[in-house]
Amino acid sequence: MTVTMFGLDTAKSTFQVHGIDSAGQGVIRRKLRRDELLSFFEQQANCTVVMEACGAAHHWARLLTGLGHDVKLIAPEAVRPFVKRGRKNDAADAAAICEAASRPTVKFVPIKTLEQQGTLALHAVRSLLVKQQTMLSNSLRGLATEFGLTVPQGIHRLDELMMLVDADKSLPTAGRQAMEMLFAQCKELTEGIATAEAEIVAHARSDATARRLATIPGIGPITSSLIAATVGTIEVFATARHFAAWLGLVPRQYSTGGKTRLGRITKAGNSEIRRLLVLGATSMVYRADRWNSAVGAWTRSALERRPIRLVTVALANKIARIAWAVMTRKEVYRPKGNAVVTA
Repeated sequence: MTVTMFGLDTAKSTFQVHGIDSAGQGVIRRKLRRDELLSFFEQQANCTVVMEACGAAHHWARLLTGLGHDVKLIAPEAVRPFVKRGRKNDAADAAAICEAASRPTVKFVPIKTLEQQGTLALHAVRSLLVKQQTMLSNSLRGLATEFGLTVPQGIHRLDELMMLVDADKSLPTAGRQAMEMLFAQCKELTEGIATAEAEIVAHARSDATARRLATIPGIGPITSSLIAATVGTIEVFATARHFAAWLGLVPRQYSTGGKTRLGRITKAGNSEIRRLLVLGATSMVYRADRWNSAVGAWTRSALERRPIRLVTVALANKIARIAWAVMTRKEVYRPKGNAVVTA
């Protein structure tokens, strides 16, 4: 009984393994506790171990790689079609992982390093803090509006709003106290966001790939750092279109009978990178009349024929493709196509 591949379904405390031989027949099916997992694989001959790229998969992949196994991560959506209908359980999931990984066209997810995951943790924290800051800011503005106090948009305007609150002597004590509590939380979050952004900018300046990406119009240090930490190995994307498709910036297809029908973008893949690229494209669209380059001319031409929102998403797609070229060729972006190789 020689196991050539293990499908490993991970969880918080229990793990399911499904081992198959060279003929694809299941020969091992076991449920393991968390403290049993490494000892189990230490006793196995070196083979391929496949997991879904979610949860702590990158952590376990690094540990199992250290034991000599060939560890591969597969996207969850690639496994889902192989789970038998009505039989959704851990054992079925582990078997489906083996089935999906055996397909010749399957694509695997590169294993992230500790440094990559550390940088991505900073991005996750910043994104969460910004979301919480927005929620608190909106709540504070809503409460102040109920007492007739308003200021223009912008997080920096909250100081001005609190000055109005302090100056209004007719406000009840309870209302004033509630708004002061929200404002104090907003200030604390602002400090946390500034700290996270400082670390992210430091990474963007020290990482060679992030520095190249930052030369592209519409990509700043936050976006360049996130792309560099998330992608890691750009060679997994054969073409620029594959990279844009991974980000969900290509249109959905409803084609049949030789007729091509395209819909809205798929919105698949990494939503945070896609959101930042669209925001960057939005800023470039509004300054398109001053954007002196081939892409700027293309943007101005598109704005004459298409709605601004459609042009924004199309420009985000183009920026993603430029990013692929920059990472693949290890060159900085040049508006007229002249590339300079950097270290």
